[in-house]
This record gives sequence, C-alpha cells and structure tokens, in this order.
Amino acid sequence: MAGRLVDEDAAAAYRHARAARRLASRVGVVREACGFAAYHAGEWADALAELRAARRLPGREGAYLPVMADCERGLGRPERALDLAKSPEAKRLATEERVELRIVESGARRDLGQYAVAVVTLQIPELKDRRLRPWSVRLLYAYADALVDAGREDEARDWFAKAAAADRDGDTDAAERLADLEGLEIIDTEEGESEDDAVAEAAEAAEAAGAAEAVEAVEAAEVAEVAPAVEAAEAAGDAPGGSTEAGAEEPASPGENPPASAAEVVISEAGVPGIDFSAEQETSAVTPTDPVPEVAFSPPPADPAAED
Repeated sequence: MAGRLVDEDAAAAYRHARAARRLASRVGVVREACGFAAYHAGEWADALAELRAARRLPGREGAYLPVMADCERGLGRPERALDLAKSPEAKRLATEERVELRIVESGARRDLGQYAVAVVTLQIPELKDRRLRPWSVRLLYAYADALVDAGREDEARDWFAKAAAADRDGDTDAAERLADLEGLEIIDTEEGESEDDAVAEAAEAAEAAGAAEAVEAVEAAEVAEVAPAVEAAEAAGDAPGGSTEAGAEEPASPGENPPASAAEVVISEAGVPGIDFSAEQETSAVTPTDPVPEVAFSPPPADPAAED
C-alpha cells in the first residue's frame, strides 16, 4: 500500500509504512520501504535512521547513499552530505547512483555558497552523453540550475533547453524555467480550449434565448390580430337576431330530415357489410319465392278386426 501511495499521498504512504514497521521491524524490506516513504514525506531524520538500518543487511552496504546524503542536506548538514559523497562506498556505486550522488553533492556545494564548485562537480562524462539515459533529465536540469546560481544565465538557457527536450514525461519544470529566462509567457492550451468552449456555450444559450423571445413575439402578434375578430363575433352573437349561443340546436325546418342520432352517424360513416343504407327499407309481407308443393292425403286401409 505504501508503494502505491508514495507518489500520490506521501504522508499516507509513510503512515502505512510505519504500521508495517511495527509488525516486522527486523525485516530489511520493511525498513527500506519505511525509509523511502519517510524521505518522500520530508521526514529526513526518520528516513535517515530507517535507511541506515536497512544498509546493515548483507550486500546493501553501499545502497541508499544518494538518498542518505540528500537527507543530510534536508537536515541542514551539507558537510555530512559531502562526507558521504567522498566515502569509499561512493566509489563502488553503479553509474546511475553515482550520477545521483553527484547531483546531491552539487546541491550541498550550493548550500555552502560554493556556486562555481557546484558547476564543476557536475561536469562529468555523463553530462555530454548524446544518448538519453535514465539520469539524463535530472543531470541536465541540475547543471542548468547550478549555472543560474553561478550567474551564468546565458549558458543556463541552452542547458534548460536540452533538459526540456529530454523531459518527455514532464517530470521537471525545465520549459518554465527556460521561458522565465527568455522573458516569455507559457499559455496552457487546455485552459484556452475550455474558455473557448464556455464562450461558445454562452453564445448558443444567448441565441436560444433570442429565438424563444422571437417566437413569443410572433405568438403575441398573432393573438393581437385575431382578438378584434373574436370580439366582433362575440358581439354579433349577443345582439338580437344574431347567431345562437354555442351548444344550442337550431330547429329543423319543415321538409327537412331531422338530424341523425350519434349511433346513426357512426353507422353511416363506418358502414356495415351487406347492408345498404342509401335506400329506404320498406316494410312488406314476406312472400315465399318458391311455391309450396301440394301433398295428397289418402285414408288409411280399414282394419278387418274392427269390422267384425
């Protein structure tokens, strides 16, 4: 957990590391993690103590030397940082750790006011390496910063430009430092785009509001034009002999068919298959279409027993 939080919340990472230290204080990895978490949180004394304890493990004698020297600087003891930089263990460091220790040593020289020596400290072969290395950005930036403190701003511009070109991930503020030296102002394009979007949205809202007002004005004009005609019609209905009120039925005149009922209207409009409503249906007696056949009845034969 401490490793996940160290870049986002160093204080929280340090709290998790201390909790792990209470549970496993004799485990070297735990002491190492606690030391680095304290370093990122700015707890220089705790970081120094934890890393010294982790160095006692076999094979870790020269480890953490640049971080420990930087902790000495944080505690206001640049002389001790220089002692660590000149220690025998420093000569056995790998290239990356050796470059980091040189950067810390240059910072300690500047803490002591030795600005020219700080510049010379960083003039190592790795500074002129044309290939991009893991330490290139930090080394170029530290050298440019040392040149500024030494009053050599013209040279510092070139080295800040190199650092900005090498810093593809934006880990340093080399571009901002270069702009300050050049007297330029860096404008954040993302903020400019967001402002443009806000202005566009405001313009669209204003246009929509204007369109709504225009629609309302047209509707009001139409109502104003229709209102006199409506009032005239109402006045004509109130006058004698005028039109009847709404909902009143006019009497049917002689010779006219009475109005059809609602059911009849529905039937006449929908229509029923097989029935013709166009002609009047006459009521008459039903006559058979086919003649009824005549049936002859003959009397049954006489019963002899009955005659006797």
